[in-house]
Amino acid sequence: MKIAFYGSSLLSSYWNGAATYYRGILRELAERGHAISFYEPDAFDRQSHRDMDPPDWARVVVYPATPDALAGVMEEAAQADVVVKASGVGIFDAELLEGVMRRARPGALKIFWDVDAAATLDEMRADPGHPVRRALPGLDLVLTYGGGDPVVRAYGAMGAAECIPVYNALDPRSHHPAPPDPRFAADLGFLGNRLPDREARVEEFFLKPAGLLPERRFLIGGNGWESKAMPANVRHRGHVYTAEHNAFNCTPLALLNVARDSMAHIGFSPATRLFEAAGAAACLITDAWEGIEFFLKPGEEVLVARDGQDVADHLAALTPERARRIGHAALARIRAEHSYALRGEQVDAILRDRSARAAQRRHQMEGA
Repeated sequence: MKIAFYGSSLLSSYWNGAATYYRGILRELAERGHAISFYEPDAFDRQSHRDMDPPDWARVVVYPATPDALAGVMEEAAQADVVVKASGVGIFDAELLEGVMRRARPGALKIFWDVDAAATLDEMRADPGHPVRRALPGLDLVLTYGGGDPVVRAYGAMGAAECIPVYNALDPRSHHPAPPDPRFAADLGFLGNRLPDREARVEEFFLKPAGLLPERRFLIGGNGWESKAMPANVRHRGHVYTAEHNAFNCTPLALLNVARDSMAHIGFSPATRLFEAAGAAACLITDAWEGIEFFLKPGEEVLVARDGQDVADHLAALTPERARRIGHAALARIRAEHSYALRGEQVDAILRDRSARAAQRRHQMEGA
């Protein structure tokens, strides 16, 4: 099938945490015979921070962030069998959603793919006229980055015909164990951009333990932290390119995973970073969230912390030997059960099944 996918960026992870999620799933769909066209705006300085060349498995269209260019790429939706608008493009989101779905040909599958479902649902609850809420009755399907049954029920209550979570996963071709890099030497590392609904949890789960353990070394990577006051034993690395993620994940004694506020209070949406870190055999310390055991077993494949004191306690008691055991157990679990090959198989089956159902409905209507 021809898939027209309108998202934030496939080529750049700069201020774009969904990049590796898109890459993992769309590459697998391409390998299953689908023709992928990915449309991304030239916005937010992402194109000057590319960490990936245009791949041979997708046609990538980078369009100027102008109304005229927007109109041109929206017209191409009419040529697709599947039209996907992802959340969080960051510019022209409302216009894209309405425009590409209106231009989709009769019989094409129309999908909203929400990579931040908890936040989108919060916005829709607060605004009955929200563009996504208005669009739901005309869509065939909502796919989400995660969220479990709470997100599925919430989308159903908002009017979605169907909602299916497609969780983050690991692509072992891009994220895997690597030699340690002295640039990333630390006892605890954290990688994530500074966002309003993440900052308080970073303060609790990362900066508080740094204050409690002044003799230990802490490393934070990601955009926006340069102006944040931090303890003296915390180093800020800035943007970490995707090609550097394996070294970043493999070098510290342990890595911290922290859910954003919105993801912590509805369902479970494990971040891409969790799978990337586990794929590198990192010893993960994560904040506590519903559903962690679906992905990793607490105490054996991951260490779970209820607050910053728990993080400090885990780190103080952690030996290099135990960190290696936990990291390699996590790697084995994620490779076996949570690969992008499995996610691609899931999405491929969804697309083929829903497309067949739609064709059957059309034939029944034409014969009536």
